[in-house]
Amino acid sequence: MDSKLLDILVCPLCKGPLVYKKEAQELVCKPDRLAFLIRDGIPVMLEEEARKLPPEEEI
Repeated sequence: MDSKLLDILVCPLCKGPLVYKKEAQELVCKPDRLAFLIRDGIPVMLEEEARKLPPEEEI
């Protein structure tokens, strides 16, 4: 994942910062508890494609 791209990407819902989870290939929004998949090096920043994080999953 390109570090310059990570610097400018924000959550499409709350416009907050995202946490890059390299091992899971996801960008995580902590406030919204959503994980956006990175597919073939391209972040899929669609709410309907995001994985909702269960309360017991740590961010």
